[in-house]
Amino acid sequence: MVDIDPITGLPKDLLDFEEIAKENQKVIISTVRRRYGKMVTIVDGIDDKSIDIEKLAKTLKGKCAAGGTIKGRAIELQGEHKKKAAQVLEANGYVVEVI
Repeated sequence: MVDIDPITGLPKDLLDFEEIAKENQKVIISTVRRRYGKMVTIVDGIDDKSIDIEKLAKTLKGKCAAGGTIKGRAIELQGEHKKKAAQVLEANGYVVEVI
């Protein structure tokens, strides 16, 4: 028997809410100069609570070969990685704006 979503009335296997959430968000990537002239890339705008931000941060840190942290709903990467972070996020289905 097919599970039916009570909200939409459609079969649950047809619905992919995570993809819809990714497409509706606009992720902003910017860089900031911190102490001692070090650059930090900030990925902000991931507001949906259903998206696992720790998993996304781990993916970004691995692809950019950099350390980083999560502060609130923003991901901070050590170094200047705007282009690489934008490529990784676009490959995962996000709409990206680079500042």
